[in-house]
Amino acid sequence: MSLTRCFILLLSGLLLTACRVGPKYRTPSTAMTPVYKEPPPDYFKEASVFKEAVPQDALLRGEWWTIFADPCLNELAQQVRVSNQTIAAAEAQYRAARAAIGVARADLFPTVTGGVTAVDARSPSNRVVGQSGVGGSGTFFQMPFLTSYEIDLWGRVRNNISANRDLAEASAADLESIRLSMVAELAADYFQLRGLDLQEELLRASVVSYEQALELTTNRYNQGIASGVDVAQAQTQLETTRAQLIDLGVARAQFEHAIAMLTGRPPAELTIAEVTYVFEPPAIPVGLPSELLQRRPDIAASERRVAAANADIGVAKAAYFPSITLNAAGGTEGSQIANLLQWPSRFWSIGATLAETIFDGGRRKSTVEGTEANYDLTVANYRQTVLTAFQQVEDNLAALRILAQEQTQRNLAISAAQRSLDLTVNRYRGGIASYIDVIVAQNALLENQRTEIIVRTTRMTSSVLLIKALGGVWVK
Repeated sequence: MSLTRCFILLLSGLLLTACRVGPKYRTPSTAMTPVYKEPPPDYFKEASVFKEAVPQDALLRGEWWTIFADPCLNELAQQVRVSNQTIAAAEAQYRAARAAIGVARADLFPTVTGGVTAVDARSPSNRVVGQSGVGGSGTFFQMPFLTSYEIDLWGRVRNNISANRDLAEASAADLESIRLSMVAELAADYFQLRGLDLQEELLRASVVSYEQALELTTNRYNQGIASGVDVAQAQTQLETTRAQLIDLGVARAQFEHAIAMLTGRPPAELTIAEVTYVFEPPAIPVGLPSELLQRRPDIAASERRVAAANADIGVAKAAYFPSITLNAAGGTEGSQIANLLQWPSRFWSIGATLAETIFDGGRRKSTVEGTEANYDLTVANYRQTVLTAFQQVEDNLAALRILAQEQTQRNLAISAAQRSLDLTVNRYRGGIASYIDVIVAQNALLENQRTEIIVRTTRMTSSVLLIKALGGVWVK
């Protein structure tokens, strides 16, 4: 009993003094490269009241698409979040990552196995050296229970649990990132489809106008005022515009099919009715803080992978230290099955194993170097993700600012083109201008009108991309 007590006291002391090797984790800075003498600016060029981002992807994003006040978009976005198969795959990956935590945590507990064995065996008569014995054979039954437990002295198991927990959190952030991307892709496709609806409405109105122009030219031709060339030119203008109207149907069908796929349905099951309304992007709040970048799930995922790589270094360094494994066995043994449950048939053993790798040809050293290199890789990826986030916000802030200016100019150009067309038509009716002048004025007006719709559509998609770049929100 004294030996057992000493063993227990020794074991308790080892457990109490157990340490955890490996570097302590600190969130890496976002200073992008050591060649900078100063850290990069903590603001956006397009709005100078920003600060450096720190991952806080747990903050609620909400149903950001509702700020566009479009009932059809709201319904489609809800379907994407429920039925999109890319999101379903990411959810499955997240569940698998959470299950991996349980697998790693199981190493904190002993492993117990049990079973029943039956063995036919014969022992030789000279089995004991220097003594005579009686050999024999027989059938032996055994019902053993084996227990094995490795003491986590150096934190290998705890670091492995931490790494898997960090990877699960990264997987959760990946899931949120995919949700954000899928809904943003839906919204971008939806607004491009609505932009095509506006162009179709414009071309239909142009067709009506060109039909009237053709009728006017034909009447003038019948009266001997206009030439057949004028009629042919008016007919060409009309048919070209009709062809452009038909061509828009191809692009619209493709956007509708893409939206169907995003909602998890075959294209044949989704038809989006044509709706024409003049949409405007939501106003950007003055002084938009870069704290919104803290909600970007891809930044959070990258940071969690850095933490997991840091824990992997601890797992690798633990291999340099000896491992202590406790082993225990017990059960019953007898020559008959009926004897297995009798008290005299019991047996037991308990012991401990101390093992240390003496030579491995540099395996452990290389493993540690590999985990340290992987850590540096994840840090670089994290910093690159932050850089990319800043770039995307800058790009879309600039796009919205510049496109708003362009749309204002396009509206002025449309007004000027309309006045030019009205004057040219009047001059043609008066016999002062040729019909080619009318066609040039018509083309100028139509081109400016279509470009204005394209600019308006691009502003809407840039608004969606800005929301995505900010992690799915406009304001805190």
